[in-house]
Amino acid sequence: MSGNAGDAGAGAGRVERDPAGTSARLVDGYALVVFDLDGVIYLIDKPIPGAVEAVGRLHAEGRAVAYATNNASRRSSEVADLLTGMGVAARPEEVLTSAAATAELLRDRLPAGAPVLVVGAEALRAELRAVGLRPVTTVDEQPAAVAQGYGPDVGWAELAEASLAVRAGAPWYATNTDRTLPSPRGPLPGNGSLVAVLRTALGRDPDVVVGKPEPALFATAARRAGQGRTLVVGDRLDTDIEGARRAGLDSLLVLTGVSDAAELLSAPADRRPTYVSLDLAGLFDPAAVVGVPGAPDGGGWSATATGDGLLLDGAGRPLDALAALYAVAWSTGDGSRSRVRGVSPAAQQALAGLGLAD
Repeated sequence: MSGNAGDAGAGAGRVERDPAGTSARLVDGYALVVFDLDGVIYLIDKPIPGAVEAVGRLHAEGRAVAYATNNASRRSSEVADLLTGMGVAARPEEVLTSAAATAELLRDRLPAGAPVLVVGAEALRAELRAVGLRPVTTVDEQPAAVAQGYGPDVGWAELAEASLAVRAGAPWYATNTDRTLPSPRGPLPGNGSLVAVLRTALGRDPDVVVGKPEPALFATAARRAGQGRTLVVGDRLDTDIEGARRAGLDSLLVLTGVSDAAELLSAPADRRPTYVSLDLAGLFDPAAVVGVPGAPDGGGWSATATGDGLLLDGAGRPLDALAALYAVAWSTGDGSRSRVRGVSPAAQQALAGLGLAD
């Protein structure tokens, strides 16, 4: 398999085959598996089908796992309790949140007891208190910094105080800039959408963004693996996959959350995963995962670029069909075209299963 620092879009990342011709399990090549949460393990507060069983299997095999989430609305201990309540045995030290990482960064840069104006949920305030800083709510308290994270109850008043504080000179820290959050009803506004409000009002970006795609969360997790290799599992190309690449780690994109097959076709080089799977079964079943760029022979499929999109012909695994399509889309720059058509009945069926039917 590819090295952790390899280029996932340049031919690395194929699932190796043993001399007998059978595929090795993807998970066997890694000492640590780092999971994103929303869209990978659960949606809001309900486990994604197969996720509990997949993590339980890793635990049963004695494999190290960790969780890295941009969601700043829960503390690590709360996330661990949530996972445990779903049937995923998790310890707080296995959970890395952008709220905790932001608090630790501010602790290292500010004097003890410094006031920090918080925009976000109580979890972010609790993490700041835990490292010896003092959360405040108004610019009148002369905050030394502004920390902005996701919170479902964030409103105009908090954003207004943060705007005034930044204009007065307080450095602006964002826990993350995810535009959306996955939900059973579809994508909902995330912290990136709230950051965009201040960005519009202030005419500039945050001074520091802590969460993914910045590499800090993944790099921290990878250090726990020692000399072993780390695999990042995520559902978002713009955070999980780009963050893994920035950290020099291999990645598996699962299509259970935000990023779908259509987005994958138009992914720029810095957002291309090492592997793709429909769900977490790809960790264990060689037939349920495909490496990037995929099988050299197309896996029974042929894809071509036309004047108005992409054509797929042949037969085989749906994932190999996707691999054939993104190989052509990435090499020709045609991935942003909306029309993908199947020539053979098998191709039409595969495209429908991938959500790419014309």
